[in-house]
Amino acid sequence: MKLGLDEEVGDAIGILTITPSEGVIIAADIATKAASVDIGFLDRFGGSLVIVGDVASVEASLGAVLDYFDTVLRYALVEMTRS
Repeated sequence: MKLGLDEEVGDAIGILTITPSEGVIIAADIATKAASVDIGFLDRFGGSLVIVGDVASVEASLGAVLDYFDTVLRYALVEMTRS
């Protein structure tokens, strides 16, 4: 609720912060095509993206985003964490 998401959006959230911020549009596109997730929040100026869905879908979509940004765009990445 504090994030502005209702309780019915899913069991998990995935959070990305991308610099330069334009990359967040690419990340949102990849994430929503890779798995059954929804965009909870997208800030194209700050580079923040929140995706929501079930745990497996959120992990799959984040993995697809990280893979694309690593292999195609050659971004410097940090390891995905889970809590």
